[in-house]
Amino acid sequence: MADIVQLSGPDLAAMLCSRVCHDLISPVGAIGNGLEVLGDPDQAEMAEFAQELINNSAKQARSKLEFARLAFGASSTQGTEIDTRDAEKVALGYMEGEKADIEWQIEPVLMPKNKVKLLLNMLLIAAGAVPRGGNIVVSLDDASPEDKGFKIRATGPKTFIPRGNVALLNGTPEDGRVDAQVIQPFYTGLLARESGLKIRLELVDEAVEFDAYAG
Repeated sequence: MADIVQLSGPDLAAMLCSRVCHDLISPVGAIGNGLEVLGDPDQAEMAEFAQELINNSAKQARSKLEFARLAFGASSTQGTEIDTRDAEKVALGYMEGEKADIEWQIEPVLMPKNKVKLLLNMLLIAAGAVPRGGNIVVSLDDASPEDKGFKIRATGPKTFIPRGNVALLNGTPEDGRVDAQVIQPFYTGLLARESGLKIRLELVDEAVEFDAYAG
């Protein structure tokens, strides 16, 4: 069995920052384009469209930032636990900008921060597994409360698991390297190990099954 790749704190932080910046480039760039149109008197007929673009892009950027703050950052929530209602709020906001619909089936409960981060990062991977849209169901597993894990089921017209994701989740990338392009699934696996959970990601009858469970 290959050894789990270890990253230094600065390297991990730098790669996660790159990931967040990548997610924000599109909506922030669109806001800039809209402002340029509003400031150009020769494009006055496009003002209404530009304003709509700015409003929609600002909403998307805010949703992505709120999601990233909880999924990647050091939450300002007091204590070591986070209410799953906070996770639900940012998850629903983030998924408004994605093609798939989400069904959140987790009742309000306090969970350790790393478990909540794990759940949100699992959701990111599940959303990427249904690029043409579909449905994502998020729920808890049937373990005892202290060992509680998660179950995510993603279905759609075209589901797939990017090559290398399973190895990255296990901390053993196929080429032995981790960079900013693949840091998110690697970080997800790290969160699972820190939470004492194992990961299973499989494509079963064209449905993506993603579990985090005590083993």
